[in-house]
Amino acid sequence: MSSTTERAVLAGGCFWGMQDLIRKRPGIVSTRVGYSGGDVPNATYKNHGTHAEAIEIMFDPGQTSYRALLEFFFQIHDPSTVNQQGNDLGMSYRSAIYYVDERQKAIAEDTIADVDASGLWPGKVVTEVEPVGDFWEAEPEHQDYLERQPNGYTCHFARPDWVLPRRSETAAE
Repeated sequence: MSSTTERAVLAGGCFWGMQDLIRKRPGIVSTRVGYSGGDVPNATYKNHGTHAEAIEIMFDPGQTSYRALLEFFFQIHDPSTVNQQGNDLGMSYRSAIYYVDERQKAIAEDTIADVDASGLWPGKVVTEVEPVGDFWEAEPEHQDYLERQPNGYTCHFARPDWVLPRRSETAAE
């Protein structure tokens, strides 16, 4: 493993399902769920204002790329629904990419353009692309939820028909 890790912050609906699927990917060093992209300091489950349920991902760029992480993100949630994932409705469940630098922003915009151009998804991407702000870690009962509750609620799953055609990683990064 390289000594360097990168940070990604993504929101795509209920954070339990996203964490459960993303943590199993090669190159993922750690994940934690929380709230980001909103207006309430010290956000909590009961009081998170306009924050989205989000996941903070630390990953090894020597094992996986930011582009590959985003491609998987778009495969496990529906980026074409506004403020909704499955039965979950509201701003908390919006799709968002919170970039940490201009490179991540460019990769996010490029990936979204490719998703839209592919025609494989049910509609155009409505994912917000915003600079990362505060990330408020969710309460302990929300961390690793589906590891502790294997039959717990999730609306996230890998969709084999929502996979972008392969292209060289160098073009994406």
